Amino acid sequence: MYRPLPDTLSIGRSEIEGLGLFAVEEIPKGTILGVTHIKHEEFPDGWIRTPLGGFYNHSDRPNCYLGTRYLQTTDVKELITLKDIKLGDELTCTYTLWDISSTLDLINNAEALLKES
Repeated sequence: MYRPLPDTLSIGRSEIEGLGLFAVEEIPKGTILGVTHIKHEEFPDGWIRTPLGGFYNHSDRPNCYLGTRYLQTTDVKELITLKDIKLGDELTCTYTLWDISSTLDLINNAEALLKES
């Protein structure tokens, strides 16, 4: 049966913006939660957003990041936890698909968070 989100996540009201993704159980650091974006040149900004990609909110101090996986015919972005996520935590990521400075900030923030844990 198709499930738009992993069993570990739910959508709820966010204090950041509108709706967000929240952990319904603890999620370990380094967990790949699933595909958020699929590269497709005919879509706005060149990406198709999945349900998982449509509900995480931006943070300058994220607890997740977007990893790139290269498939035979296209690229995909996956949401990956940067640290252990506690029950009830909102999952956040730095928006990076369209802004190189955000990507560089994400790398620096991710390195700092990994050193903290």
